[in-house]
Amino acid sequence: MANTNEMPNGDAVDKKAAKKAAKLAKKEEKAASREEKRRKKLEKAGASPEEINQAMENAGYEEEGGSRLAVFFVTLVIIAIWLAILVLLVKMDVGGFGSTVLKPLLKDVPYVNRILPDADDELILGTESGTEYPYTTLDEAVARIKALEIELQNEKNANAKSQESNEELRGQSEQLEQYKAKEAEFEALKQKFDEEVVFSDQAPDINEYKTYYESIDPANAEAIYKQVLEQQQKDEELESYINMYSTMKPKQAAAIFDTMTSDLKLVAKILKAMDADASASILGAMNAETAAKLTKIMNPSES
Repeated sequence: MANTNEMPNGDAVDKKAAKKAAKLAKKEEKAASREEKRRKKLEKAGASPEEINQAMENAGYEEEGGSRLAVFFVTLVIIAIWLAILVLLVKMDVGGFGSTVLKPLLKDVPYVNRILPDADDELILGTESGTEYPYTTLDEAVARIKALEIELQNEKNANAKSQESNEELRGQSEQLEQYKAKEAEFEALKQKFDEEVVFSDQAPDINEYKTYYESIDPANAEAIYKQVLEQQQKDEELESYINMYSTMKPKQAAAIFDTMTSDLKLVAKILKAMDADASASILGAMNAETAAKLTKIMNPSES
């Protein structure tokens, strides 16, 4: 059984070997035919037997060298095509690679810088992509940064001066407020003195002061003269109030006076100048608390 299985395998191996041998024989025949043709060409060309033998020996090397040369040229063509594509992409500034990456590095290299994108192309591409590059060189950008730093420092200095000026103005304002307060205090004391001189119980009649002030230098008596006129006007107004409230019924006058809690001094002057019976009737009709406050104002020595 074992022998019967081994027989077909041996036949298959022999068939393969026979095919290979046949192919090899054909190749050898073709090679011999080519050599024969080559020999005949050389003989027709008038080559000597030694030259023919040498040429036949170097035939295989020349064929191998020719194939290597063809591969070399094909490789060069492929590299040239890729370089052309790369140059085209850089020139068109696709993705900004030519203007942002290569231009700062190659802009000063002769001949090579010709593949870089033009300035107009950069501007157009930058505008389309939403990004503009206003500076063509690094020196311009640095100079602009320094100029902006100087402007920023100037603004800071101006701001500091403005703050100092504000502080100075604030101090002057505080001094002015203090001066105004002292001036108001002085004016109040001066007014009190003038009133005590002119309007006190021991002072002469106010008409005598009026006649006197009209006879003296107007520049010196202007302020006091105005006060006298104002006082006369107030006295006239007070007299009109007295006459008006004297004609009212006590309850009506009391109702009005109860609403004048913010000006009780004026109410006290009116009541004090009125007839005692009329004043008493009005006070009796008023709110008890308000009437008590008016009584204290009218009689401060008894408070």
